[in-house]
Amino acid sequence: MARVIAMYRTPADPAAFDRYYFATHVPIAKKLPGLQKYEVTRGPVGTLSGPAPYYLIATLSFASLPAVQAALDSPEGKATAAELGNFASAGVDRYFADTDEI
Repeated sequence: MARVIAMYRTPADPAAFDRYYFATHVPIAKKLPGLQKYEVTRGPVGTLSGPAPYYLIATLSFASLPAVQAALDSPEGKATAAELGNFASAGVDRYFADTDEI
């Protein structure tokens, strides 16, 4: 399994972020080919030393890294990335990695 992890920094207007993210961005991202699971955090994101600078973390699961790459290169992947500027003005850190359950 492979995952894409998007870590959204705390927005100036969390209510506006939520409205756009859940009503517009999620439906677009859920069309990514090969997407198996889409999870988001709820409530504050913390660290062992206190609050994190992130408002929301999304984890998207795929069968493999090639499946991630295919999804990101697809028209749906390009559409998902292109509209990040519409709501993620505080910034977003994006990562992808192969994972194993141990």
